[in-house]
Amino acid sequence: MTTQEFVHVTYLAHGKPGTDWQKKAQGIAVGLTVGSWTDLPEARKDAMQKHLGHVVSAEEIGQDAHGLSQTLLTVAYPTINFTPDIPALLTSVFGKLSMDGKIRLVDIELPPAFQSKFPGPKYGIDGIRKQLGIENRPLLMSIFKSVIGYDIDALAEAFYQQALGGVDLVKDDEIFFDETYAPFEKRIEACRLAAERAKEQTGKFTLYAANLTGPVTEIFDKARRAVDAGANALLLNVLTYGYDVLHRLAADPKITVPIMAHPAMAGAMYPSEQYGIAAPVLLGKLMRIAGADFVLYPSAYGSVAMERGETLKIAQALRAEHSGLNRSFPVPSAGIHPGLVTKLYDDLGNDQIINAGGGVHGHPGGSAAGGRAFVAAIDAVVAGKTLTEAAEHAPELKTALELWNK
Repeated sequence: MTTQEFVHVTYLAHGKPGTDWQKKAQGIAVGLTVGSWTDLPEARKDAMQKHLGHVVSAEEIGQDAHGLSQTLLTVAYPTINFTPDIPALLTSVFGKLSMDGKIRLVDIELPPAFQSKFPGPKYGIDGIRKQLGIENRPLLMSIFKSVIGYDIDALAEAFYQQALGGVDLVKDDEIFFDETYAPFEKRIEACRLAAERAKEQTGKFTLYAANLTGPVTEIFDKARRAVDAGANALLLNVLTYGYDVLHRLAADPKITVPIMAHPAMAGAMYPSEQYGIAAPVLLGKLMRIAGADFVLYPSAYGSVAMERGETLKIAQALRAEHSGLNRSFPVPSAGIHPGLVTKLYDDLGNDQIINAGGGVHGHPGGSAAGGRAFVAAIDAVVAGKTLTEAAEHAPELKTALELWNK
């Protein structure tokens, strides 16, 4: 006899003191599964029992600043109620409920058999490190910036300067959609040649994450064409295209490169304490389950800062060892400059990607100098040195610290 499996989902609910939270949780468990229960005839109850959700716990944890009761409600949903895809999962456990007052989805736990039907990262931290031949330090990534309207030659030169600075990865800007001046496959070829040119001087291999764009019906063919053209990574705006697009790209055997997940639109979903989906679920668990090898999210220190504890929980969800999935690289982003490398390293250690746009391109010496400043900062923290000590022998880092650490 097969043991029934359940997805456990936890919500943070707000309401008036004295609310019957057990009753509220029971209403969720029934309403999001069989719809009603007490009015069903006994014979029908027997048939529907295996589809019925049940309450695991209803734990009141105090009051918020407005005097509302805060309660964690955990409900178990039978996995036979939905197909193994994230759209079905989210629609079932939070679709209608997300519009039912002050309630926020804060955790999802998938049972092993159900989770095994999702791809997870094809390469993850270990596979990407093997591909790059880099161990025991954070990776460094830079971003194409101000690229709208650039032609192939300008993009290739911009890539070359970034690679020359010693970055390990270069990614497209997520808003790079117009291919009038730089057609997708020609852009990939030009950046591949620029990477080879830089490697002749640095000895380092540089990945390029090309932005997947266009109608969703064309995304999969475009991704395969990108691989055929020599792409060695892909970028996807996951929340605008959908988790299932990421899932199917990661599961496609013809897409043999790692996939980077951008968090565009996430700010519409996670910041509220009373509504939406918690960032560690939205940008951590679900991204990893769906197959992201790298996941960008706001750092605790840059220009679009997220609360530090939340950033650590995202990273924990991406790198947890016990999940049965390859680990995803956390990529704390937005407003990162060399002076922040120590804080990032203290928080996340080696298994992260330090990602910069303006922190590379805004260096007074240019993009290559900006890259070298970050390389010096990363080498310093790994060696246990302060950035000030390292700057004595790294002029690009010294300039960066003088510029940004004012």
